[in-house]
Order: sequence, then structure tokens, then C-alpha cells
Amino acid sequence: MTPQPIAHPPGLPRPGLGRIDAGLARLGDWLGRHLRTVRALQWAVVAVYLVLVAVPAFLPLPGRSAQIWTDLTLAAQFAFWGIWWPFVLVSMAVVGRAWCGLLCPEGTLTEAASRWSLGRAVPRWLSWGGWPFVAFAGTTVYGQMVSVYGYPKPVLVVLGGSTLAAMAVGLVYGRNKRVWCRYLCPVNGVFAVLAKLAPVSFQVDGRTWAASPRPARSEAFNCAPLVPVRTMRGAGACHMCGRCSGYRGAVRLARRSPNHEIVHVAGTEPDAGQSALILFGMMGLAVGAFQWSSSPWFVSAKQALATWLIERGTAWPLETTLPWWVLTNYPEHNDVLSLLDGTMLIAYVAAAALGLGLALAALVALATRALGTWSWPRFHHLVQTLIPVAGCGLFLGLSALTVGFLRGERIDVPFVPEIRALLLAGACLWTLRLAYAVAGLSGRGLRRLSATAAIGAATALSSAGWVLMFWIW
Repeated sequence: MTPQPIAHPPGLPRPGLGRIDAGLARLGDWLGRHLRTVRALQWAVVAVYLVLVAVPAFLPLPGRSAQIWTDLTLAAQFAFWGIWWPFVLVSMAVVGRAWCGLLCPEGTLTEAASRWSLGRAVPRWLSWGGWPFVAFAGTTVYGQMVSVYGYPKPVLVVLGGSTLAAMAVGLVYGRNKRVWCRYLCPVNGVFAVLAKLAPVSFQVDGRTWAASPRPARSEAFNCAPLVPVRTMRGAGACHMCGRCSGYRGAVRLARRSPNHEIVHVAGTEPDAGQSALILFGMMGLAVGAFQWSSSPWFVSAKQALATWLIERGTAWPLETTLPWWVLTNYPEHNDVLSLLDGTMLIAYVAAAALGLGLALAALVALATRALGTWSWPRFHHLVQTLIPVAGCGLFLGLSALTVGFLRGERIDVPFVPEIRALLLAGACLWTLRLAYAVAGLSGRGLRRLSATAAIGAATALSSAGWVLMFWIW
């Protein structure tokens, strides 16, 4: 169903709101009122996205003298990995999932395909809560195996394949919906987690909603990402598209404390899938994925295994290569991963995910127990306090690609180590503040301090991986 005009008179400040709040409310109403403008912007982004994903895969690989400014392949790599990914992550913590609702090409395409959908109901297996972790882990590991950051064909496979899957899901399930975005998008879980930090969100006044007269069908709106707007309390699932703004006079874009959702909402919505994503994905697997190529531990382990194999007359794992779409294989650029390399890569990333994830989970469990008898909801709530340091780690890893691309163009970015240190320290302090606030909901005095200290230890352990990568290795 095509969204219709909102019930609240658009553009009018709501009674009792200050200038900033009234401006935000008007902005939310404007988005809902100018859907054609938003759609035009979305399709413009789709056009640029398709060119950057598809065209470089059919061009010769850039030579050593090629530059971002003159070579489409390098420009696409910089656009995706130097700008898009790191700064879309930042946007989640600043303006929520506005990227998803207003700009994301996959979201646009899956919703467009859904107009001609078979309209089938979403099956139980598709809405499984573990997909955000599985999709994130699978995409991350496969991207490392095929060197997605360095070559255009893997970009076409990873991003293009994801886009085709999104459209296929749209053609089967729902009608005018974003079922792919809601359940299967590889970064949906990460975006939902980081959006909890956003200082602005669409907020629902339940009392006003209940007291308002039932609006006409013509005033209804289409929530494409399948958010139950009436009971929405957080920003994790909302795509910030503005279609519901002003509905029944109860929905508006407004400010909030960046700590509010984690402290006061997350505890009422315990989510084991999100806990796994934060501990084993964002804070474990991501470290291994960014670390392995510069890790002396990886090199030592690979050399030890290679020596062991050679001593036993088994050299084929060192010599066997696979097609580029399975393992990196570009001999003309002296960039080839053998079967041994690929096996060790997967083992290293898996070890980082499992080792760090279990250690972090143990420290959060210690914090949980320090506050009293064991409680899984409290455990999941305390995991949420790690979101700032988890998100900062992802940004540092991805922004290292930005710095690398710029240095390849002989553009020196000043104060990089200092900026990284400040960001990491700030994220750690933010996590500690959240931990202290959440712990205060269950205990006081020594119990509260002990729980906060345990989360502090988890913060230090997570930071250690990035310290090794950026300042020691």
C-alpha cells in the first residue's frame, strides 16, 4: 500500500516543544510528506551503486600508476570501503538507521521488488534471531577469503549477490515490505545495535495513540521494515523513513539521551542473538578479520604448520590454489592464497571469535553474578553496555582502509594514532558509564562497583586487540 499523508498537520510545531524539538518534528513530517523526493534520491543512489558494483568487475585491474581520481575501479573501492562502510556505521550512532530508510540501495530494490511479490507470509525459519550473527560472520569471513577490499570481482559477488538475494526475498515474501532488511541483511544486526546510541529517533506516545480517534484508511502508512510502531520503544528496528511521522498525533522525531535506550529499554527486551553478535561478532570475529594479515601470530602458526607438513612429505596444501571466487587468486599481482593460507585464515578468525567471545562472555557473566543471583535478562542487558566499544572497534578497523587508500594516493592524514587513541578511550569511558548505570538498576555499593569493574575488564580485553593491531604490530 502506498503511504498516504500523515494525520498530524504537517509543518506545524507541536505544543510545548522547544525550537530544536519542533524543528526535528517538522523534519520528520517533511520526510513523510515528500515521499517522491525521497524515492528519487533513493533511485539515484541505486544507479550510482550499480555502476560502482558492476562496471569495475569487467575492467582490467588498475596498474601501479592508477589513482582514485582517474580509475573507476580504485574510485569504487574507495567509495565502498573508504567512505561508505565506516561512515555509514558512524551515521547509525548519530542519526539512527536513516541510511537504511532513505539511501540504502538494497532496501530500495527489495521494497521495489516486493510490489510484485507473491505475498507469502514470513516463515518461522526466516525470522530466526540468529541470522544477524550468521549473516555478519559469513559475509565477513568470505570477504576476507576473496580479498573483497582489494578487487572488484569479489565486490560484485559479495555486494551484488547480497542485492540479488534481497530482491529475490522481496519477490516472495510480504507486499511492499523490506523483509530482507528486517531479518537477513548481513549488517542489519550491527546497524540495529549501533542505532541504540542515536540521540534522535522516532518516538511514540502510547497514551496519545490510544486516546486519538481511529484514523481513516487513507491516512494509514506502510512501515516497510515491519516495525510494530504502536509499541516501538527503541530505534534498533526503525529505518527513520518518516512515513509514520505524525500518525494519530503520537509519532514524532525527537531528541533523547544517547544512553536512554541501553539503560532503560534494552533490559526489557533481552536478546540472545544480539548478545552473540556483540560478543562473538563485533568484538571477536571482527578483530580476527582485521588482524590476521598483520598478525605475527598468524605468520608463526602458518610457518609452523607448513614445516610440519613438509617434514611429513605433504606439500600439496602449500601449492594448491582455488578459483578467485573461493580464495584470492591473482598471480599477475603476486597475490595468491594457497589452501594452507585459506585454512589458517579461517582458523585464525574463528579462534579470535571463539576465544575473545568466550572470555568477554565470562567477564559479563561475572558482572551479572556480582549483582546477585544469576539472571539471563541481566546478562543480556549488561552485554548491551559494550556497544560503544564494539562499534568503535569496527569503525577503527574500517577506517584503517580509508587511511590506507589515502596514503596510497600520497595523502598523509595527520594525527591518526592520536585520533584512534582518543576514539577508543572515549568509547571505553562511555561503556563504563553505561555499565555503572545499568548495574545501578540491580545493585548498589560494592555490588555495583564490582559489576562495573568486570565490564571494565571486558572493555580492556576488547581494546587490547586494536592496541596490538595499531600500536604494537
